[in-house]
Amino acid sequence: MTDDELVHRRTFDAPRDLVWRCLTEPAELARFWGPRGMVTPIDGIVVELRPGGRFETLMTGEHGSYRMVAVFTEVVPPERLAWTEPDSGMRTTSTLLDLGDGRTEVVIRQRHVPEAMRLPEARAGFATSLDKLEAHLASLAQGEGS
Repeated sequence: MTDDELVHRRTFDAPRDLVWRCLTEPAELARFWGPRGMVTPIDGIVVELRPGGRFETLMTGEHGSYRMVAVFTEVVPPERLAWTEPDSGMRTTSTLLDLGDGRTEVVIRQRHVPEAMRLPEARAGFATSLDKLEAHLASLAQGEGS
């Protein structure tokens, strides 16, 4: 791993197909995408789930808004999802590993991460977005969501 790479790992108590759905469907992304304190309205999400397709999100919060614009480079349901953000050159690859017991490990590798996104505060914010995904998956498992 180089200085401009980050790896995030999280195990979710949810089957891989459900985690995949949450990571790829706008209605699900709108429920958790972005760090705590930010929201991502469904009308700010574009998912063209194919290599070369667009992936865009618009997160808003009390300190302003942030638009992520990316292009999918790899879509292998329900195992791997990768995109590149043309403006920064950052590459993100998410691998979903079926642990075989109703749990899924997600490994997110980011390369060419801009310095501001490598700061401890930014990394902590990213972790809260995974916390939000974990809570959303728990609500779906209890039949509260979707």
